[in-house]
Amino acid sequence: MNTDHADPAELAAIRDAFEGTGGPAPALGWDAVRAFEAEHGVVLPEPYRTFVAEIANGSASGPPHYGLLPLGRLPDDWDGDTEDRDLSRPFPLTGAWLWEEDEDAPDRIDDGSEDGESDEDERVERVYNDGSIVLGTDGCAMNWHLVVSGPRRGHVWLTSDVGAVPFGAESGHTAGGPGFAGWVRHWAAGGHRPLG
Repeated sequence: MNTDHADPAELAAIRDAFEGTGGPAPALGWDAVRAFEAEHGVVLPEPYRTFVAEIANGSASGPPHYGLLPLGRLPDDWDGDTEDRDLSRPFPLTGAWLWEEDEDAPDRIDDGSEDGESDEDERVERVYNDGSIVLGTDGCAMNWHLVVSGPRRGHVWLTSDVGAVPFGAESGHTAGGPGFAGWVRHWAAGGHRPLG
């Protein structure tokens, strides 16, 4: 998975996945993408960056279930203050974390605190708000994120009210390929609920 350069084969597969769906919104163009990046202090990972600039800025037909959101938009049922979101701060997880089952998770989250100074609610808020854009929702607070900063940059994650898990075969949660391209291909092949 190359997050710095768009692979023409991946872009062709993504373009094919959205062709004829009747739901893609017009692309933003490069000037708007660069303005968003400058405002938020990030460079979007490829191939999502080129997708938004040249192919489509969201799609009513998905992925996910309630559609692919335009760049920077949040789901209607987003539960949180949008001012708390910081895309330039690294996404804190490197592995799945089901906080309902594992309240400590010291090996999976770097919250910048010393020996448990940060409480669980703060750590959970960082998962929702730091280093990712929200791609869309499957409802019931199940939101898909694309990591835009930190060591998992370019990977897609599913967050819910009970935890967060990465998408893709390398994480063991699906047979899908990693990143935005793998997530879109999985959706186009009929894998609408890959983590269910």
